[in-house]
Amino acid sequence: MKLFHVSDVHFGAEDPAALAWFERCVADERPDAVIMTGDLTMRARPSEFDAGGKWLRSLGVPVTIEVGNHDIPYYWDPLRRLFSPYKRYGAAERLIEKPLDLPGVSIIPLKTTARAQWRWNWSKGNVSDGALKKTLALVAQVPKGNLVFVAGHHPLIEGPTKGTAKTRNGDVALAALADAGAHAVLSGHVHDPFDVPYHRRDWTVRLIGAGTLSKRTRQSPPAFNEIHIIGNRFETLARTLSSEPKHPISETADSGVTP
Repeated sequence: MKLFHVSDVHFGAEDPAALAWFERCVADERPDAVIMTGDLTMRARPSEFDAGGKWLRSLGVPVTIEVGNHDIPYYWDPLRRLFSPYKRYGAAERLIEKPLDLPGVSIIPLKTTARAQWRWNWSKGNVSDGALKKTLALVAQVPKGNLVFVAGHHPLIEGPTKGTAKTRNGDVALAALADAGAHAVLSGHVHDPFDVPYHRRDWTVRLIGAGTLSKRTRQSPPAFNEIHIIGNRFETLARTLSSEPKHPISETADSGVTP
C-alpha cells in the first residue's frame, strides 16, 4: 500500500510547479489515499478553499484534510474566527476531518488548532480535551489488526526541524495515543519532512511530518511524503521537487511493541 502525505499547500501562496508535479505523481502512481495535514489555504478565503478543494477532489483518489492554523480566519476578523470559523470551506468541506478506512490501515483525525489561546501566538498547536477524546473514541473503533495513523496539523512534540509547533497538551495527547495503540502521528506546519520514533513504555509511535507545496519553503524544497506499507511495517520516503531522488527518512521502519 502507498499513501501520499502532503501538507501546507497554502492556496493563495501555492507553488504552481509543485502542484503540477504532485498531480503528475498521483496520476502516474495512483496512491491508495492522500492525507492532507492542514494549511490548505493562506488566509482562509472562500476562493482559496474552493480552489484547494477542487484541486484535491480532482486527484481522483480518497482524500482527507485536517484543519491548519491558516485555515481559520485571521486575527483581523475576530468575530468570524471565534463564532463561525468553518463557514468558508466550499469544495473542501466534505473532506475535512474525514476518517479513512483502508485495507489494513485506518486514518483518524486529530484537531490541533484553536480559535483562541491564552498566549500571543495563536498559530501554535493546541489539543483540547474534547478533541483528544473524540480522536481516542475513533481509535477505539478501528478494526483489530489495522495500523492506526492519526493525522493533525501541528507536531505534538518538537521534532528535528527549524520550525516549531509548541503544541499545548501535545505531550499528553501523544502519550494517550501511544497507550491507545496508535502507530503513527502525521503532521505538517513546520514545512520540512521528518520521521522519528517516540517510545512510551513498550510501545513506539512514529512522528511523521510532511514538507510544503507552497512558496513558503524552509530548509527543504517543495516536498511531500510517500508512506510505503507492507504488512505492519511502513517506511517514509521524502520526495522533493529537485534532482534528488526520493529517499527514506525513517529512523526505523518499526512501530508498536518495542523488541
